[in-house]
Amino acid sequence: MVERDGTHVSGRIVETEAYMQHDPASHSFNGPTSRNSVMFGPPGRLYVYRSYGIHWCANVVTGVERDGQAVLLRALVPVDGLEVMRSRRAGRPDRELCNGPGKLCAALGIDGDDNGIDLTGVSSAIRIVDDGSEVTEAVSVGPRIGITKAVDTPWRFRIP
Repeated sequence: MVERDGTHVSGRIVETEAYMQHDPASHSFNGPTSRNSVMFGPPGRLYVYRSYGIHWCANVVTGVERDGQAVLLRALVPVDGLEVMRSRRAGRPDRELCNGPGKLCAALGIDGDDNGIDLTGVSSAIRIVDDGSEVTEAVSVGPRIGITKAVDTPWRFRIP
């Protein structure tokens, strides 16, 4: 859920990919840098970076400090703020508002200024909360996409 400037947008996360420090596809593979330092910080932070110099992508830091782990938010189903998301992704059908990591960030208004934000804080502009929904279908597990290293690692998780 993202709240800022009087707007509220949210969605249910339905697709993620995991990345760990020993993983050659991870930004943390070669250790901490100025770009990826958030991945080595406390869990519950948002690691935001540019993909191909164009799209913002958001990851939730999941490992203990100094262990560069994060989960890429790949897709979500919009729940609140649909009109705001539509304005941010003008001309796109609703099914394409948040069906990719860059699209998700654009629809939610997440950018580089959000890098390092604490997702666990009650007063944080961006939070991940349990909405109480139960997953009734099997979670699909498979290889990650959009990478060139460790492509067969089955760390992509999707809810149909």
